[in-house]
Amino acid sequence: MSDISKILGKRIRNYRTAMGLSQEKLAELSGCHHTYIGQIERGEKNATIESIQKIASALNISLSKLFEKLDAKKENVRDIPLECYELLSEKNAKEQEQIFRIILEIDRYKNL
Repeated sequence: MSDISKILGKRIRNYRTAMGLSQEKLAELSGCHHTYIGQIERGEKNATIESIQKIASALNISLSKLFEKLDAKKENVRDIPLECYELLSEKNAKEQEQIFRIILEIDRYKNL
């Protein structure tokens, strides 16, 4: 599957786990089959826009948020802010807060 399918699947998984939902519960809320949810999360299936909309709705996020900066990756060009966003989105809220505090400390230290 394409990188976009994999990135989108990873985002769906991140939002689902952040909400404390199992694949089965997300499937129930979205009206999709739980194996389909797993295939989407692993980037094995190209989901229809209707399925993605149902999943986004079940996760209480907008389609625009789910697709935000999805196509920002270009060959041989690193987008550090995007990489940071993707890294942080994989973490739970407590881990995000800890990482953010570390970044603030590093920024404060460099300005001394």
